[in-house]
Amino acid sequence: MTNWTTTDIPDQTGRTAVVTGANTGLGYETAAALAAKGARVVLAVRNLDKGKEAVRHIQQTAPEATVELQELDLSSLASVRAAADQLASDHPTIDLLINNAGVMYTPRQQTAEGFELQFGTNHLGHFALTGLLLDRVTAAPAGRIVTVSSVGHRIRAGIHFDDLQLERNYNRVVAYGQSKLANLLFTYELQRRLSGARSSTAALAAHPGGSNTELGRHLPLLNPVFRAVSQSAAMGALPTLRAATDPSAQGGQYYGPSGPFELRGYPKVVSSSRQSHDEALQRRLWTVSEELTGVAYPLS
Repeated sequence: MTNWTTTDIPDQTGRTAVVTGANTGLGYETAAALAAKGARVVLAVRNLDKGKEAVRHIQQTAPEATVELQELDLSSLASVRAAADQLASDHPTIDLLINNAGVMYTPRQQTAEGFELQFGTNHLGHFALTGLLLDRVTAAPAGRIVTVSSVGHRIRAGIHFDDLQLERNYNRVVAYGQSKLANLLFTYELQRRLSGARSSTAALAAHPGGSNTELGRHLPLLNPVFRAVSQSAAMGALPTLRAATDPSAQGGQYYGPSGPFELRGYPKVVSSSRQSHDEALQRRLWTVSEELTGVAYPLS
């Protein structure tokens, strides 16, 4: 299939989707497209005022859509646990969990637990949320977990186990690369564990290429160049949407734009770095992530 678009999304009536960071950008476009196809969509957001505005816009374009709001701050494990408890109470099954929210190239900051902000938000927050909601996703007939990574997983990226919080030598590009590599390592290890448990749930990853969103606001000097080669948030959301809804998509696949350098274009299955497929690295990160978050997955 070429030039896959939102028109190719199958009917989502009767399905429940949770999208993190859905008040703007890629998350908003993902949530809006799923709602337009009949899904019950939960916008899991940090800023409730912006979330309410996003709900209003989606309901204007899709009046029959069922759209809900859930407060979630991925930089706080207490918030993650509270959100997971509420979501689990409200939804006996979750068909789609879209781990989309993230921060990029921030100055050095810490999460509520003292983790480096990009690693703590982009990886650990989603690792904890997914683990706490896993029983709801596996209870769905064919649940999918889609985690949004980035081409940044190839740029100065590594998992710095001797200094995971980059306390000795912080670099915002290195920190972002570590977090986005972690997203892929997590996805591949999760898929292997799901397969081992003979679960029908699939874990996939996606990346938006170069998408013009608020995510790059911490690098203003690059904005004019970036905007010249980037694509819209609606186009950038297509790889996530295809990973989440294409009936032919399979666990462990990674979707991204089809154009040069994967910066723009329609979604297709793409490859990730050799490092992201290192099974020993995946297992080690998994163990450390369980220790740091206190969230143990019910998967061997």
